[in-house]
This record gives sequence, C-alpha cells and structure tokens, in this order.
Amino acid sequence: MSFGSLIYRFRVKYGHGPRVAYYRDVVRPRILQTPPVDGLHDRHCEIHVLTSQQDWLNLIWALKSFYASSGRKYELCIHDDGSLEPVSRDQLQRHFPDARLIDRETADREVLPSLERFPRCRAFRETNHLSPKLFDFRHFLRADRMLLLDSDVLFFANPAELLRRIEDSTYRRNSVNADVQSGYTVDPVEAGKRFAMVMPERFNSGLGVIHGDSLRLDWIEEFLDFPGILGHFWRIEQTLFALCSARFGVELLPREYRVSLDRGLDGCVAKHYVGAVRHLMYGEGIRRLTREGQIAHASARGTDRSVAPSCPASA
Repeated sequence: MSFGSLIYRFRVKYGHGPRVAYYRDVVRPRILQTPPVDGLHDRHCEIHVLTSQQDWLNLIWALKSFYASSGRKYELCIHDDGSLEPVSRDQLQRHFPDARLIDRETADREVLPSLERFPRCRAFRETNHLSPKLFDFRHFLRADRMLLLDSDVLFFANPAELLRRIEDSTYRRNSVNADVQSGYTVDPVEAGKRFAMVMPERFNSGLGVIHGDSLRLDWIEEFLDFPGILGHFWRIEQTLFALCSARFGVELLPREYRVSLDRGLDGCVAKHYVGAVRHLMYGEGIRRLTREGQIAHASARGTDRSVAPSCPASA
C-alpha cells in the first residue's frame, strides 16, 4: 500500500477526530449485543424504513432509540434496497423478530405491476433509488398511518407530540420534522400555483407520520408531469411527499424534532443527522445514548447486559 493510500485511509478514519472514530467503529457495533425488540404488533401505525448494506447498523440504533424512548410496539416493515448482505439481513431479523423484511426482488415483483396504469410513477420507481420510500411503503402498508424513519435519526426523549399525532384518530394531517431549509426539485410557489395549494416550507421526509391515503397514485402521476421535477436525484422523493402532504393537509413537528447542521442536543427529542453532519451521529448522538443508558448499558461497556429499566420497549 502506498504512503498516499495510508494518508487517505487515516483521514477517512480520523478526519473528525478520535472520539468520532471510537463511537463509530468501537461502540456502534455493540448495539448488536443488546436484546431484540419483540412484540411489535401495535397497528396504530406501522414504521417503514428503507435500508442498505451501508446503513443497516445505524438503522438498528434509530429503531431501538425510538422503541426505547417511546415505549410503543408499533409494527415494523424494513425494506431492503437490494444491497443488504445475508449476514446483515439475519441481524435485522434477529433484533426485530416480528418485523417484515421486504427484499428488493419481492418488492419489484409486487410493486411494479401495481403501477401499470401510472406510467410516470412506474418509470420513476424503475430509475430512482429512493422511490421505494413512496411506492413500496404505500404498497406494503398494513395500517392507516405510517411512521417514516430514516436510519440517521436518533431519539433522546419520549416523543410525546409525535405519538399524539400518530394515535389521535381525529388528527388528519401528515406531520414531519422541519429541514434546515426547503429542499425541493420544484419552485414551491410555481408548484402551488399549478396545483392550487400551498407547499410547506422546509418539509423533511426523514421523520414523520404519513397517512396512507395521502399517497394517491393519481396525485403522484399528476405531480410527476410538472416540468423539471426529476431534476435532483436525492430531492425528488421528498418533493413528492411534500406535494402529496400539501394537498392532503400538513403540519410540521415542533423544533424539538430537529434537523440541524450544528452540534447540540439541548431540549432535543429527536435529531436527524443528515449526511453533512453524519459524524455527529456517532460522536454526539450515540455517545449521549450510551453514556446515559438510554438504549442499553451494554453498549457503552461491551458486555452483554440487559436493557436499562427505563427502556421497557426493548426488553
């Protein structure tokens, strides 16, 4: 290996400092020593997540932090983007034995035929890596409401307001956390004029409650005809969620549910560690959860001990 390669590998590993490297490479895998989360049969909503070989370990942290902090047992559906290796799939199934794990082949076989009458939807599903968050989540949903959850979201306190919006049968809006700024593939003013509605500002599809009947295929087919909407590969799925939510009814979660590019967890219920600050998920988020025993005492010390008494959902 060349000297240049060694320097590059050192920078990748320690570029954000030894604390981040320690919590990412040493502490993070210890989540696999914690007990499984079982009994996930509550259909107030169903959690839907899309994961990959790169993100599945972070996903376990995201899910266990939610179940531990909320005390809920919502049903869970994990969607494989096609990259999960067998060992990773086995670990996910072991830690969430009641979850449905949808492989990409099964999803393609079921979802694509369901889009035959909606050619723009089908073309988008066939070409965009994040499109299963719309179409597959909708297709496999078994509850009236779903909880969207990305693998880089961690919970630090009971998400009481989120749970209220999920479980209140009279609450009829989609509700997500607020982004640092609006990130759409369309101009929200022009889209609002065309579709006679007001698009929400700073809509982020990493965390939130979505009503299944807000994801109408005829609506999505209509939205996909908007000029330029396919312009940004990573933002189109979020844009479509925002458009569907604007037409259905939408409200952002309070600021305690945070997307932030800054350090700090004061007053934070949940934080979405987007790519630019992914290192903080390890050096800040996982560090907080392990030091305060919010997931399991075992995670911080590398011993296979029981979940802390304050986390009954993971027992």
